[in-house]
Amino acid sequence: MSITATPDAAPDDGPAPDAGPVRKPPLRKPAVRKRLVPYWLLLPGILWLLIFFAAPLIYQASTSVQTGSLEAGFKVTWHFQTYWDALTEYYPHFLRSVLYAATATALCLLLGYPLAYLIAFRAGRWRNLVMILVIAPFFTSFLIRTLAWKTILADSGPVVGALNSLHILDVTSYLGITEGQRVLATPLAVVCGLTYNFLPFMILPLYTSLERIDPRLHEAAGDLYARPITIFRKVTFPLSMPGVVAGTLLTFIPAAGDYINAELLGSTDQKMIGNVIQSQFLRVLDYPTAAALSFILMAAILTMVTVYIRKSGTEDLV
Repeated sequence: MSITATPDAAPDDGPAPDAGPVRKPPLRKPAVRKRLVPYWLLLPGILWLLIFFAAPLIYQASTSVQTGSLEAGFKVTWHFQTYWDALTEYYPHFLRSVLYAATATALCLLLGYPLAYLIAFRAGRWRNLVMILVIAPFFTSFLIRTLAWKTILADSGPVVGALNSLHILDVTSYLGITEGQRVLATPLAVVCGLTYNFLPFMILPLYTSLERIDPRLHEAAGDLYARPITIFRKVTFPLSMPGVVAGTLLTFIPAAGDYINAELLGSTDQKMIGNVIQSQFLRVLDYPTAAALSFILMAAILTMVTVYIRKSGTEDLV
């Protein structure tokens, strides 16, 4: 009879002590510095807007409700009557500014859309060259470009001579946009200057919008026996509406507040509201009226832009 050795049993010390619930390691939270990175990136832009936009806007608002004179000083008296007086006295200049800016915007759209279409779909290897020609005027001063139109539209220049020989000035004079046999110091000259100076602002957004259109959509419409005019009306133009809206805004807004074209190419009968504001600030030194006119113009443009975007805006702009 053999005896098998067994290992000694471990002494029974009783039940194991309760270690409690097992805790999972805490989830790692992003560092505070990492979370603040987007805000630090926004800080320069916010400071720029506060210093160069919000602060001047507040200062102009306080100036518009002041009374006094340059000699005695201006004090904030909350004189809101300045707004009504400025509007009733200079409302023709507001209407003229809107009319000239709207006309120039429409002309820019009529001239810019075919050129943008040509660059996007037909320019081919000449696309870059045409784009350079479009933006080339930006390499010249705005003032110099406007002064050049005084030479182009001079009474003894070839442009006026050609218009006279074709009897076009007789028609425009009958319509009231020119005077006699001259173009300078007329509404036509001011509108031509506005159209020329702001035409690139219309072409570039239109080109960007048209260039994004897939050409296969045109091919599909052609396969469905759609005529070219139908393709343009049903496919191209609706898809280019973001560019149309952006281009009209970029053209109309600065054109409505412009004063250089009316100053150099027009006469006293073609003064725009920008000329009045410039004169009130720098010549008459009536700062409250000038500030009130600026706020009225800003409010009018903001209202028109809001209505326009709601009526014809797209998802890309809303």
